[in-house]
Amino acid sequence: MESTFRIAESETDAAVVELNAASDADAARRLSLCLDVPRWIEGVLSARPFTDTQALRHAIRRVARPLTAEEVARALAVHPRIGERPDGHDASSEYASAEQSGVDISDASIEQRLRAGNVAYENRFGQVFLIRAAGRDAHAVLDALHGRLANDPETEAVVVEHELREIAEIRATGSLGDV
Repeated sequence: MESTFRIAESETDAAVVELNAASDADAARRLSLCLDVPRWIEGVLSARPFTDTQALRHAIRRVARPLTAEEVARALAVHPRIGERPDGHDASSEYASAEQSGVDISDASIEQRLRAGNVAYENRFGQVFLIRAAGRDAHAVLDALHGRLANDPETEAVVVEHELREIAEIRATGSLGDV
């Protein structure tokens, strides 16, 4: 089995190798930055070692289905509003800044539309608007925001769960991959 793992290890990316090699405590800390849900973290940890990035992505999606309302609320608590840069310099803030780097708010009109959209969303759903910003520009985010405002609460809950899983995959693997 050890030789099989070594062969698989040489074919995986650095994120998977690092996650497999990390102690439980270090891997749990890393995973908490991806999705701060203790049940999910434990489930992903128990699936180690991962043979490749696809196996890690599969575990991330499988363990995060479904997320409870409490788990979603906990996960959302660490996400800044879209279009607002995090103040901190911790790993979570760095992830959020990198993910939102394509959302250019230097245009005052876009910044104003995002701000108004965030407020409308929060008034409608009682939570921060969450979207996988990585790989999307401000126009795509605004289109999604306006489209999601028409969702009923049950549909929006499904969308938010999906977005949380995508963010977790990107943070854990370091790439958009097939999300």
